[in-house]
Amino acid sequence: MKGGDLNALWAGVFLDELARSGVQEICVAPGSRSTPLVLAAASDPRFRVTSVVDERSAGFLALGMGKASGVPAAVITTSGTAGANLYPAVIEASQGEVPLLVLTADRPHRLRDTDGNQAMDQLRLFGAFPRMFTEVALPRLSEGDLKHLRALACRAVALAQGPAPGPVHLNFPFEKPLEPSDPGQPSRSPPEGVSQLAWAGREGGEPFVRVPSSRWELSGGEETRLQEALSGASRGLIVAGPHPGAREVGPALLALSAATGFPILADPLSGARFSPPRGAQVVSGYDLFLRAPSVRKALAPDLILRVGASPTSAPLLQYLGEHSATLQIVVDDGHRWKDHLASARWYLRADPASLLGRIAAAAPLRGGEGWRALWDKAESRVLEQLNRVPEGAFLEGEILARVVEALPEGANLLVGNSMPIRELDAFAHPRSKQLNIFGNRGTSGIDGLVSTTQGIGAVSPGVTVGVLGDLTFFHDMNGLLTLKKEKFPVGFVVVNNDGGGIFHTLPVRSHEPEFTRFFATPHGLDFEQVARLYELPFGRVEDGEELTRALKGFLEEGGPFILEARSARAEGHEERKKLIEAMVTAFEEDQLV
Repeated sequence: MKGGDLNALWAGVFLDELARSGVQEICVAPGSRSTPLVLAAASDPRFRVTSVVDERSAGFLALGMGKASGVPAAVITTSGTAGANLYPAVIEASQGEVPLLVLTADRPHRLRDTDGNQAMDQLRLFGAFPRMFTEVALPRLSEGDLKHLRALACRAVALAQGPAPGPVHLNFPFEKPLEPSDPGQPSRSPPEGVSQLAWAGREGGEPFVRVPSSRWELSGGEETRLQEALSGASRGLIVAGPHPGAREVGPALLALSAATGFPILADPLSGARFSPPRGAQVVSGYDLFLRAPSVRKALAPDLILRVGASPTSAPLLQYLGEHSATLQIVVDDGHRWKDHLASARWYLRADPASLLGRIAAAAPLRGGEGWRALWDKAESRVLEQLNRVPEGAFLEGEILARVVEALPEGANLLVGNSMPIRELDAFAHPRSKQLNIFGNRGTSGIDGLVSTTQGIGAVSPGVTVGVLGDLTFFHDMNGLLTLKKEKFPVGFVVVNNDGGGIFHTLPVRSHEPEFTRFFATPHGLDFEQVARLYELPFGRVEDGEELTRALKGFLEEGGPFILEARSARAEGHEERKKLIEAMVTAFEEDQLV
């Protein structure tokens, strides 16, 4: 058999098992060495194959697909630095616990560590971040090799999906010729010595190896102990941090809050902030009122149950650190240790959704009414202060709050890092409508968020909107080429303050001219020209009412769009600072107790 046909059959067998294991999305960056994989994917109707020119954007597009669906998308690249450009997405997938399959093509072994063109060491290219790395064997059509290849595909999908989902990297060396001799479908007749099972897979479309998903569970004794601890608390508190399974964990958290009477401090990425509360006491103003020392003291708990990663809010983290002597219980089954403050007394390795659902159903004793009233009082005061913001001040927190208000039931919202996620946390209060909130908080970078948003929109029903800062948007502008071609139902609200607004919150702000040149980095870009370049509808607003009207108009029209919300970076920071200082002063002067 000719080499090109051998490569095609080898790649086809592997991708056949990916499809049988549930993979549907493949993102392809152009290149030659990956030809066998690309042609096999393109010829298989079970896949939607999306072409993305920039490998970094391709990686984040696949990451967004896995983030929204829970099923890994595969990204295919050629050899050399093409694969290296996937590193940021692989890191985010690992730290953010998102399923992702990375398939890198490679030169054959004899060209490694030589001056062969585009040859480099791709073994364990992504270090310790993948859940598994495998150097796939060179194509061989033997019984054992084909069975092993099928099993490897099933194993890769299972490890990517978890528990503790994450990236899996497989490196495929191919000899030339890379193209099959017949551009049509290769022969499906097995060669001598190869069974129909190894050649064509199991009957009925079943995967070669079925790997059921398993979850961490507590022993009966530990679960009883947790139940008793919750029942004995009169000032219990639930802290819900970002969680990759927010759609499942969020309802369980709300059910537990309703059953126990414990207030729940719900991070926007927890799944519990923007959802029908169903009797839960959902608190959102904590980022503002926990800045007051007297409030942190008055709201001293006797038990804290924590789920998910560290919350976005720095004041909430300070509160948790100050109450480290309190019984703090972490429930998590993820990849990373979710207690960087070292304040937990119990760390329970368990699936939060199933465990908390059972605890809620058992209906432990409800916490004290006075305790809940204190949190209600603090929340109400925050709302009062926010209602006093003078007309005409277009704060970035208002942008996030208005976007949340304008989105329809079931919409998807991705929020960029730096200031947008912090503004959402501080200024967007709970809604009874269901919104699916996403963010790349694994390492909190600004790279790849345009493409991540598109990946979410590509596999999700309804509308998807990304709210990104201007530098974040610029950082992945190459990703807009995919939006131009594919017309995913995705829109972007770009908060343009001409630079890095988050750096105004740091002490380096006083160091000029270095601050403006190296930190704030004003760019002067006209995003209307960006929209024209990629042939996307565009709008620009400079106040809250304009934002609401324009966003609703774009959402009614459907399809992609870019809506620029202009704000003044330095002035906006000063207004935000004054608002927070006034709020802290008000809480200190009129204490909760």
